[in-house]
Amino acid sequence: MNMLNIRTLSYPAIVALSLATAGCSSTYYATMEKVGIPKRDIMVDRVEEARDSQQDAQDQFQSALDQFGSVVALEETDLKAAYDKLNKEYERCESAARDVSDRIDSIESVSEALFDEWEDELDEYDNKELRDASSKQLKATRSQYDTMLKSMHEAEASMDPVLAVFHDNVLFLKHNLNAQAIGSLKGEFDSLKVDINGLIDKMNASIAESNAFIANMTGS
Repeated sequence: MNMLNIRTLSYPAIVALSLATAGCSSTYYATMEKVGIPKRDIMVDRVEEARDSQQDAQDQFQSALDQFGSVVALEETDLKAAYDKLNKEYERCESAARDVSDRIDSIESVSEALFDEWEDELDEYDNKELRDASSKQLKATRSQYDTMLKSMHEAEASMDPVLAVFHDNVLFLKHNLNAQAIGSLKGEFDSLKVDINGLIDKMNASIAESNAFIANMTGS
C-alpha cells in the first residue's frame, strides 16, 4: 500500500478533508490523491472497515441471541427489565446492521471510481503488451471484487429477516408484559437461534472473501 494511509492522518486533517470535499466524491478522491492517498488505498481501507463492521455485527447478533436465551430460560423474571434488555440488544443489532450497509455502500462508491479510472487509463498506453497485461489484471481484480461484494451483500441481506423476527418478539414482549409472553417466546428462540447461526456463517464467508481481496490488493 501507499506509505501514507488514511488511518495515519490526524483527526483535524480528516475533518478538514471531509468538510472541503463534502457532497462530491470525485473531489474527495482527487483531494486525497493530492496528499498521497490513491483510490486503491481508500478502497482497501474501506474493505477493511466493512470486514470489521461485519465482525462487530456478528458479535452483536450473538450477544443478542445470548440475552434472548437467558430471558426465555427464566421461570420468573422482571418482565419490564427483560423487555428493556432485549430492546437495547435489538437497537444495537439494528445499528450494527446499518453500519455494515453503510460500509458496503462506501466500498461501492470508491471501487466504481477506481475501476472507471483504470478502464479509462488503458487508452493511454502506447505499448500494446503492457496495455493487455493491465487489462487482464483489471478483469481479474474486478472479478475478485465482484465475488467479495456478492458475499458481502448476501451477509447484509441475511440480517434483515433476523432483525424482523427479533423486532416482532421484542414488540410482542412490550405489548404483553406478563408470564404468558415469556412462555410463548420460548418457541421462537430455537428458530431465531438457527437464523442467527446462519447469519454468522454467511458473515464468516464474507469476512474470508474480504481478507482474500485485501491480501491480493496489498500483496500481503
